[in-house]
Formats: sequence, structure tokens, C-alpha cells
Amino acid sequence: MRRREFILAFGGAAAAWPLAARAQQAAMPVIGYLSGATFETMRDYVAAFHRGLADVGFAVGRNVAIEYRWAEGHNDRLPALAMDLVRRGVAVIVVGSSTPGALAAKAATQTVPIVFQIGTDPVKVGLVTGLARHGGNITGITIINVELLAKCLELMHNLMPPATTIAVLVNPANVLQTETELPVLQDTARVLGARVVILNARDPSEIETAFATLVRDRIGALVVSGENFFLTQCDRLVELAAHHAVPTIYAYREFVVAGGLMSYGADVADANRRVGVQTGRILKGDKAADLPVEQAAKVELIVNLKTARALGITVPLALLGRADEVLE
Repeated sequence: MRRREFILAFGGAAAAWPLAARAQQAAMPVIGYLSGATFETMRDYVAAFHRGLADVGFAVGRNVAIEYRWAEGHNDRLPALAMDLVRRGVAVIVVGSSTPGALAAKAATQTVPIVFQIGTDPVKVGLVTGLARHGGNITGITIINVELLAKCLELMHNLMPPATTIAVLVNPANVLQTETELPVLQDTARVLGARVVILNARDPSEIETAFATLVRDRIGALVVSGENFFLTQCDRLVELAAHHAVPTIYAYREFVVAGGLMSYGADVADANRRVGVQTGRILKGDKAADLPVEQAAKVELIVNLKTARALGITVPLALLGRADEVLE
């Protein structure tokens, strides 16, 4: 792909666009895409979003344009980025995989339609009043990472020896998600009879500190929250888990592809494709208030056998039989 086409397709800085592309954009609707992550970590999800747009007849550069705003793991930047998109007069704001981003967009406008993809209950965090009938200018797809995090804890508990202490890594900077995660984790640990330690990390240095704690306290396994910041730190988390030989389960397939042991979570690419479909429907005239908030139905268990062997772990056949994908 030529550089000019790449910029048009994936929304590099507007100043880099050639004048012809800017003139073409002026004649077509513009989508504002807001994410708390980086382009590199969201690349596959952006591609899935484009596929969803194509499903309803929209192609970037032909009949729709996109302006991207990346917070790069710094959620405090999201309100200003959302306001910038509103000031630019975008037709729709799409929020990719970010509850703080969705809340920032909602605070920025009550008129511009918003379509989100998040990992928390949108009713509990105050984005909408209900899933089917919610009113307002906002709709989207939720994958309920909080409930899936409890299942991750259960899977890791079943994989490891009974006496193993399991740590759960959460991001306290995302207050709303963490406040919903902790009670679920405590209840799950109580039912399992598991010993669980909560570790906090809101920036890369605190991830290093968390792993130092794992090593110092001889904690035998780790569950990583599906909070968006950790997706931006995928390679480093997998590297640290391998270096310290810590069996780890994640919320996203990307971690297992990068060398992580296991993941259990929703098919986020498909959820982003559905966001593209909803966005296209709004561009065609549907109102966000009339589009129900959808819950992602497909959940995937991915296992990396090569990593399991490196860790000296024998994955039970029953668990492998449940896996949707096994990497070797």
C-alpha cells in the first residue's frame, strides 16, 4: 500500500494529507475515531471496523473519511481528544475499546452520535440507561470483560496446583472498571477457595514493579485484566511473564499470538466489525437511540502449547478440548 493510501485509510495527521484528499474529505461524511490505545495495538480492530463499514456500503476514501485520535495509554488525554473531534464537526464519534473514551465522548457532546466498543457494563458505568431502549445519542457493543475476568481466574486456578497463589493485575486509573472488577474477583476467589493478590499498574513502570512483587512473594500465576492500557503493553507483559516464568492468562488473543500462555475473552475483532455496521447504519440515517446496545456473544479460549512446554506446564486434555484455538 502506498503511503498516501495508508494515511487515507488509517487517518494519520490531517496536516499530512494532500490537498486533493482534503477536498475529497470535505464532500463526504467524516467519522471521528477515538481510542485510548495506539494505532499499532488497535491495527487489527481498525481493520475489522473497516470491514463492518464495508458490509453496509462504506469505503474509506470513496464515500467516507476517518479522523483518528490516539491517547496512547494516557486516559487523561481522552476528554481533550473527544472535544477536538466535536469541534471538527464529525458526523459520528466511534470509540474503540475504551470505557474512559466512551465516557469522554459522552461528556463532550449530546448531539453527535457515538458508537462505542467497551469491556464493561454500559448501564453500570452510566453510558446508557438500558441496552434495548436507552435514548440519547449513544449506542455500541459491550464485551463485559469484568465477568470474563472471573472466568480467567477460574481457568488459571484449574490449571495450576491447588496451593498456588494467583495475582490479578488491574489498572486503578480506570476507576469505574476496577471498582466493578474487584467485587467479582473477590466473590470468585471465595467460591474457588483460591488465594488471590491484587496488583496495580497504571503505567509501564508500575508493571515492572508488579512483576518484582510477583517474584519477591513467589506468586505462582497471573491474570491480566482486559483494561485497555494493558493491551498497549502487550509485548512487554508477555516478555516479563516469560522472563520470570509466570503462567499468565490474558483477555485478548493478541497476547497469546505474542507468546502468552492463554487468553479467554470475547472475539474483539468481531465486536469492532459490528461497531462498523452500527456506524454505517447511522451514516445512512438511523438514530443511535434506535439501535440497541449489543453484547458480544462469541467468547474464545486460546492456548499456546509452545509456551506451556517452556513453562513446564501440562495442559489438561479437557482444557485443550474446550479451546477454540491451540497454537503450537
